[in-house]
Amino acid sequence: MDDRAAWEAVGDWYHAWFTGTVLVAVSRRGPAEAAELVFRVFRRQQQQTFLAGLAKLGIDGLPPAVAAARYHYLSNFIGGVGVEYVEESPRKAWIRYPPPRWVWPGATICGIPSEVNAAMLRGWHANNGVMLGRLGLGFVCTGQTVDGDPGLEGYYIEHDRDLAEEERLRFAKHERMPRFDPSQAPSLPSAEWPAERVAKAKRGYAMEYARTVMQEAVALWGAEAGGRLLGQAARLVAMQHYHATAASLGVTGFAEFLVALAVAEGDASDAVMQPDGSVILTRSRLSLLRGVGDPHPAMLAAWSELLVGSLAAHDRFARIEPMGPLSWRIIAGT
Repeated sequence: MDDRAAWEAVGDWYHAWFTGTVLVAVSRRGPAEAAELVFRVFRRQQQQTFLAGLAKLGIDGLPPAVAAARYHYLSNFIGGVGVEYVEESPRKAWIRYPPPRWVWPGATICGIPSEVNAAMLRGWHANNGVMLGRLGLGFVCTGQTVDGDPGLEGYYIEHDRDLAEEERLRFAKHERMPRFDPSQAPSLPSAEWPAERVAKAKRGYAMEYARTVMQEAVALWGAEAGGRLLGQAARLVAMQHYHATAASLGVTGFAEFLVALAVAEGDASDAVMQPDGSVILTRSRLSLLRGVGDPHPAMLAAWSELLVGSLAAHDRFARIEPMGPLSWRIIAGT
């Protein structure tokens, strides 16, 4: 199995869980609560990665508007997200995410209310000036794909005065981003970002969204309700994506699938046949929870629903039973 193909399969798998969680929140808890979840996800992501990412990309010394827009262009490019960039001046720079939108793939976009998508901008884009210590920096959104516009677009602009919190994000649909010229776009230093590093970064990009939404769902709704919502999304997504993911990983057996998935995530795993015909599956760790201090058991329980949903799609008569935190028994159906 090609490593890059396996990493891409993992990225798609966890991307689907993130998106599914947002959709379950919209349908079960309503747009307002789903928007709060998305806001929290993107604000946490920003606080954890934005400033360090500027330095890693070598753009931390640029003017605030340019640095902010280039960060979104380059980081999303690394993550495999379609993105465009136009720099009008040192104080004004555009960013655009053309369709198809990565974050809301396929028909998923039809279930995302405008306020839920805007929460992403409130959580991250509107707060870049605060993170940079430049309170005059704001973001102007000129279109949202979920509203039927031809892409999510807008520009960072640095004002001559500090902006109040409610001024840091505004909407101006009468404006339009100039045409994108790829030859004028910023690029990654090829020596520092070889193809293998970019491929791993794409996997990590999607896994980080799943990791963050797990934490924020539990923090927002509590372990019981938040864990239940995460688990609902995990089971549904796994049933829908199991066959395609197994094919991408080049496997057909269920235990083989779980081992291949774990290895593609960067974790050691094995499956051992037992005398009674069952299979004991173990993992060395769960990379998805790496960096999460003292993860709540509800998070692991929700993640385990990915296994339950996968097995339901593989063989609805088979069973999977937990044997420990990272150990399960798979019992064939009769």
